[in-house]
Amino acid sequence: MEELRVLSDEECKEIKGGEAITLTGVMAILAIAIVAVICYRFFVSAKGDVTLPGGFVFKWGK
Repeated sequence: MEELRVLSDEECKEIKGGEAITLTGVMAILAIAIVAVICYRFFVSAKGDVTLPGGFVFKWGK
C-alpha cells in the first residue's frame, strides 16, 4: 500500500465529486416511479394484486 502524501494545488483542482449525489438522485426517482405505478394500479384497476419483495402481498377487488 502506498504511503499517504499531501496533494498539490493542481492535484486538488483535478478532484471532481458528485457521483454519490447523482446515484442517490437516480435511485430516488426510480423508487418514486415504482410507488407511482403501484398507486396507479390501486386506484385504476377494479381487481388485482401486488407482490413486493419481502413477502408483502396486496390484493383488492372481488
